[in-house]
Amino acid sequence: MTNPFSVLLSLYYKESPAFLRQSLDSIFRQTLLPSEVILVKDGPLTAKLDETIEEYALRYPQLKIIPLAKNGGLGKALNEGLKYCSYDLVARMDTDDISKPDRFEKQIKIFQEHPELDVVGAWIEEFEGDTSKVTSIRKLPEQPNEIYEYGKKRSPINHPCVMYRKSAVLRVGGYHKFPEDYYLWGYMLKAGCKFYNIQESLLYFRFSRDVFRRRGGWSYAMKELALQCELLRIGYINYRRFVLNVMIRFTTRMMPNRMREIFYKRMLRK
Repeated sequence: MTNPFSVLLSLYYKESPAFLRQSLDSIFRQTLLPSEVILVKDGPLTAKLDETIEEYALRYPQLKIIPLAKNGGLGKALNEGLKYCSYDLVARMDTDDISKPDRFEKQIKIFQEHPELDVVGAWIEEFEGDTSKVTSIRKLPEQPNEIYEYGKKRSPINHPCVMYRKSAVLRVGGYHKFPEDYYLWGYMLKAGCKFYNIQESLLYFRFSRDVFRRRGGWSYAMKELALQCELLRIGYINYRRFVLNVMIRFTTRMMPNRMREIFYKRMLRK
C-alpha cells in the first residue's frame, strides 16, 4: 500500500501567477498524487495570485489554503503549514519550481524500501526561462554518512526537492531563522536523523542572475556567520571547519557579483 503524504508550499505576493500555475500543474500531474497539498499564503497576495489559488482549489479538493495575516518569512510560514499537514511524510516545493512527473513516486519508493530514513532528497536542474534551458545541475552525495560529512561544508539537501518525516523535523524544533533549510539540516544531522539523496534530478529549479546579487553583501555574510556559529555550538562542526567555512563564505559573499556568478557556476555546480 502506498504511503499517504502531504505537499507543503509557501506563497508570497511577489510570486508570478504563471510560475505558480506551472508549479501546481507539476504537482497534480504526478504519477503518484499527494494525499493533500498545503499552500500557506504568507501574508496578503495580489488579486491575480488569489484568483489563481481559488481556481486550483475548486479544481483540486486536496488543495488546502492556509492564510496568514502578515508576511513572516519562509521559516515561519512553513512551521505554520506543518501544523496542517495530516501525514508524517511531507514533500517540500517552491511555488516557482517544476517537479518532474515521477518525483513523488521515486521518493516514496525509497521511504518504503528504507523506513529508517528521515529525509530523502534529490538533485535539481537549474534553468532560466524554460526547462529546455538548463544551466547547471546541483548534485549531492547519496549515502547517509557521505551526507553527514558534506553538510559540514555546504547545505546537503536541495530544499525545494526534499521529502521528510514531519515527526523528525518537529523533534528538532522545526524551521529556524535564515537560512532556514541549512539550520534544519544541521540540527537534524546532529540529532542522528538519516538522510539520503536520489542520484538523479527530480525537479527543475527556476534560476536567475539576480540570485547571485541576493547571495552577496554584508547582511548575507553576517547571517551565514551566525549559522556557522550555531553549527559550532551544537558540535556538528569543529573549530577548524568553522574557520575554513567562515573564510570561504565571507570571501564569496563580499566578492563582486560577476565573480560570484563565475565561482558558483565553475566551482559549485556540475
